[in-house]
Amino acid sequence: MVAVAETVRSPRRRRLPASGMLSFVGRLFRDKPLGAFGFVVCVIFLFCGLFADILAPYGYNQISPLNRLKPPSAQFWLGTDNLGRDMLSRCLYGAQLSVIIGLSAAGLATAVSIFIGIVSGYLGGKLDMILQRFVDAWMSFPDLIILIVVVSVVGPGMGPVIVLLGLLYGIGGSRIIRGAVLSVRENAYVHAAQSTGATLPRILWKHILPNVMAPVIVLFTTRVGAVILAESGLAFLGLGVPPPAPTWGGMLSGSGRSYMYLAPWLALAPGLCITTVVYAINVFGDALRDLLDPRMRGSR
Repeated sequence: MVAVAETVRSPRRRRLPASGMLSFVGRLFRDKPLGAFGFVVCVIFLFCGLFADILAPYGYNQISPLNRLKPPSAQFWLGTDNLGRDMLSRCLYGAQLSVIIGLSAAGLATAVSIFIGIVSGYLGGKLDMILQRFVDAWMSFPDLIILIVVVSVVGPGMGPVIVLLGLLYGIGGSRIIRGAVLSVRENAYVHAAQSTGATLPRILWKHILPNVMAPVIVLFTTRVGAVILAESGLAFLGLGVPPPAPTWGGMLSGSGRSYMYLAPWLALAPGLCITTVVYAINVFGDALRDLLDPRMRGSR
């Protein structure tokens, strides 16, 4: 039996070398041009969010009454709002907040999905039934209603929004991880590890988790876009990060909604940022799914 365990090993994913990463990126640009566009936009979005303090020509709350409602020009590329604040600078700082909230909440959601999905899918039995009925009950409530009720109780802020969005999308996303675990746990290398007396944490960490990383990566990328969209919706309703922090949804609900006919760039600038980034993340996630899943590589 030990010999069988030695010969039947888990196909753990190895870290790709630099040439492998370049080959993967090249295949992305060659086979998935729309996904490559999403990848480029995501890189630009991350760059703008990380270096907003350097890239922004003005402070996000720098008020200049003499420059109220200026249209886009060489001095103010995206115009100014009703208080004379530069819209380009506010959009860049809004990208910074979106990067922090999006990556943090998506990371928390992925961790929750992995924990519930692996435990439920591998152990099965009554525990699986209880966990899945809880997931069913959670998914039966509309997402926006849960967000509004909980944020209204605990109060707006970056911390509550990150935790709430992470739990909201993490519990629902556990179904995807559970489905992948149900197929992986029947493989020969898992049975070989069980027969040699491997502990449960070792089986889950060394054999189950590495072989469900493809759906985990795709789930993380799609959750980033969903979190940004949900946070913008909360900010639009006044339940997100409180002002004067510049969030894209807050800019839409504030001066963007009040002055959109007089100064349409106040609504167009944050609206286009939300639309472009969320669309790019989604198409990039779809391309990753196609490239990482061997069953979806087409005729090749």
